[in-house]
Amino acid sequence: MPNSDSFPTTYRSPEKSKLGYFYDRPGTTPGQLNISADAQPADLVLIDYDRDRSTRISVSDPELLHEYLETHTVSWVDVLGLGNTATWAALSPIFNLHRLLVEDIVNVPQRPKIEHYQDQLLIIAIMVVLNPNGNGFSKEQVSLVLGKNYLLTVQEEPEEDCFHGVRQRIEIDRGIIRKQGADYLAYCLVDAIVDGFFPVLEYYGELIEELEDEVMTQPDRSTLSKIHKIRRELLILRRAIWPLRDAINSLIRDGSDLISAEVQVYLRDCYDHTIQVMDMVETYRELATGLMDVYLSVVSNKMNEVMKLLTVVSAIFIPLTFIAGVYGMNFSPEKSPLNMPELGWYWGYPFCLALMFTIGGSLVFFFWKRGWFKSAI
Repeated sequence: MPNSDSFPTTYRSPEKSKLGYFYDRPGTTPGQLNISADAQPADLVLIDYDRDRSTRISVSDPELLHEYLETHTVSWVDVLGLGNTATWAALSPIFNLHRLLVEDIVNVPQRPKIEHYQDQLLIIAIMVVLNPNGNGFSKEQVSLVLGKNYLLTVQEEPEEDCFHGVRQRIEIDRGIIRKQGADYLAYCLVDAIVDGFFPVLEYYGELIEELEDEVMTQPDRSTLSKIHKIRRELLILRRAIWPLRDAINSLIRDGSDLISAEVQVYLRDCYDHTIQVMDMVETYRELATGLMDVYLSVVSNKMNEVMKLLTVVSAIFIPLTFIAGVYGMNFSPEKSPLNMPELGWYWGYPFCLALMFTIGGSLVFFFWKRGWFKSAI
């Protein structure tokens, strides 16, 4: 078994870049593993099965996998967590993993893709799971290494995944999964990853419907933040499913010695599911963009109504202010008969108030007949 020095390792800072990616410095040797210095060993779970039986055990020593991989049964080794350098120094010789393959598994996140190696097929996908609190979703990279009679899966996080149904089908022998090979198991896991997008998109569909009502009734600044958040998260889903769709399509088109003709048919169904997911993501993104336009229109209309109301009030008080301003100049009529003789009238003050009320009332009646008050309030 090679020691940990057989893998060139770059201990990375626990802080990620703004986009969540880690980048190798120019000139870095290919195959560098960006592993955290305090990374813990990964948990290994083995599910070994054939037509007659299935076994599920936790593996503490990777060397124990040899006796299962040398049989004709299907061995599914599920690695929970990225592990540390010692983990991959132990697993690599067992599965004969290429250094670049291990790099793609460990240095997350990678773009979903399919890579062909000698006697192995690497499938990288992004798995999304709804958060238990019902607020958004969590995503992680899942790597599948398909061999002749085994499947090695590596999950970025050891928490919740969407493989419960597949494990149950193996355990209780439901369907044809225990009658097929490792390629069918790989299809089942990829299909489970793709199907995991549907409940997440259903959540966003309901969220968009609620936002539509909120935008039309009482939009505020928090509404704008919600719309931006939905658009950003839908973009994350789009980046996860788009390359996976292309990868599955390339596998169907180019084929592989490790994928049987029967499983190719099932992969076409999985490809159809990715198209459905893409259609839903694009539809919801368009709806979110439309919500943004509706929000801006509603806010603009409300602003116009406020401005119209202020204009109506100003139009009423402008002539009244003019009259009050004229009679506030206090020119004495004793100096000249042209200097505001109304100041000496006995009924001058009531006359001025009556004039102001008459003008104000006439303007209010005029605006009311034109329907301005109805649209301004």
